[in-house]
Amino acid sequence: MFENLRADLQAAAGHRALERGWRVFIRRETKAILQYRFSHWVHTLRVPVVRQVLMIVALVWQRWNQIMLAGILIAPDAEIGPGLVLHTAYGLQISPTIIGSNCTFNSQVHIGTGVKSIGDNCYFAPGCKIIGEVKIGNNVLVVANSVVLTDVPDNTTIMGVPARIKLPGGRLRKMPWKTMDAKKKEAQVSATKAISATKAQGSNGTNGAKTNGASAAVPKTNGAQPHAEPPTQPEPQQKINA
Repeated sequence: MFENLRADLQAAAGHRALERGWRVFIRRETKAILQYRFSHWVHTLRVPVVRQVLMIVALVWQRWNQIMLAGILIAPDAEIGPGLVLHTAYGLQISPTIIGSNCTFNSQVHIGTGVKSIGDNCYFAPGCKIIGEVKIGNNVLVVANSVVLTDVPDNTTIMGVPARIKLPGGRLRKMPWKTMDAKKKEAQVSATKAISATKAQGSNGTNGAKTNGASAAVPKTNGAQPHAEPPTQPEPQQKINA
């Protein structure tokens, strides 16, 4: 239990840059992980009297997490490997099943009771549902709001309702945690780059216009004067005899 819990805390610390060290323990999801590891350990305990007493404590703790922590419910008899990460776990339900190591679960994820097994390094995006007697392989990425009803092979990104679109590669592109100051600095840097790029384009355009104007030659007339219309002469007046 303690080895898996240590791996869970290390994974949680590496998941968010601003929640390392003692800050990991104040996370909402850490309390749910502690409750699951304790309940699973009590479930596998073989001491008769102590097991029943601790089961009551684990049950009360589980119900408290379910009510106070926005409906996080992890079955105590589920076998989950080390490195469990609950990212924004609201409305999360994991039924009794076998789950590998280094798996990440987001909010509104439902793992049904009929799921056979889930491999290692799997990522379940918000709102996805795993229903039926299915088997999830290793390195699988389930896109948000997908409903998986069939087996998923290794190294696959799956999406759809029901999930039928399968793409090769199941690695998630993790975005680093950025503060507002960092975002503002990046916006300023991008704005300065855009301004410098527009200035460079404008200078190139003016230089091109000057060279084109200088190279443009005035058409020659070869000494001939341009064609001009003949001047109009006044009409002769008729003499009228009195």
